Amino acid sequence: MAEIPDTMRAVRFSEWGDRSVLHVEQVPVPPVEAGRVLVRVRAAGINPGETAIRQGLFDGEDPSKLPSGQGTDFAGIVVAVGAGVDGVDEGEEVLGWSWERSSQAEYVSVPAGQVVQKPHLLSWEVAGGLDVIATTAAAAVRAVDPRPGETVVVSGAAGGVGGFVTQLLTNEGIDVIAIASEANHDWLRSKGARPVSYGDGLQERIEELATNGVDALIDTYGPEYVHLGVALGVPVDRIETIIAFEVAAELGAKASGSADTADPEILGALALQVADGAIEVPIAGTYPLDRVQDAYAELEQRHTRGKIVLVP
Repeated sequence: MAEIPDTMRAVRFSEWGDRSVLHVEQVPVPPVEAGRVLVRVRAAGINPGETAIRQGLFDGEDPSKLPSGQGTDFAGIVVAVGAGVDGVDEGEEVLGWSWERSSQAEYVSVPAGQVVQKPHLLSWEVAGGLDVIATTAAAAVRAVDPRPGETVVVSGAAGGVGGFVTQLLTNEGIDVIAIASEANHDWLRSKGARPVSYGDGLQERIEELATNGVDALIDTYGPEYVHLGVALGVPVDRIETIIAFEVAAELGAKASGSADTADPEILGALALQVADGAIEVPIAGTYPLDRVQDAYAELEQRHTRGKIVLVP
């Protein structure tokens, strides 16, 4: 067994609030429990949903949920394997996910079924930020069930999830009208999408491009795009949002997410597509744990192309 320290540095927060409540603490390294693996984290992604969690929007500001760690996706090296674990070895390079808000740390412990082997060609930064965007994108695409030749509108199309969604679709011969800022249009064109700028007149611009109508819409940005789907005549059962849950419930739209595709086989297959170059995951920025507040400041501008990751 590799030498494992007693303590580690981890991102924590002890009160609900904005990113200013985030700090790095010295905490105990998780024990090596049966059925689990302990991973030395090389990179951990940050995601918009963590902002809502930190503000108490999911927990109702329940004080019993504090103090809390943070983070879902990660990549690293297995340093210890608990009793009863088969198929994962000490020293193996892996990527995976945690449901325990714990990946933004030097070490993370997860059930063995929540890691997959990291493809050799995948960088640590891409691997560490992959799980949430890849599985969320896969769930979103599955929710609208697109067919080759159909037209699908994607909002936030150059973001982490949006960029992955766009490429999953164009790789299958689906016409993607990609809503994004002008700065991201060339990149989206290179992925086979037809970009369009957001803002006043968006519906009319989309209708000019979609001469045969819009078959589905995937929203990765906010409720206004769910309403846009309705205005474009998209059936509500083919409108999917990963963020506007209340509006989706009101209108009958779908709201699938990473929990619906939290499967090691799915993650492993998506990781291979990225490693093979079929899907690009741009890294918008990397930050050490001590600069976690700065990382979220960049993320919360909501104009990031690709992923921001922490490197412990």
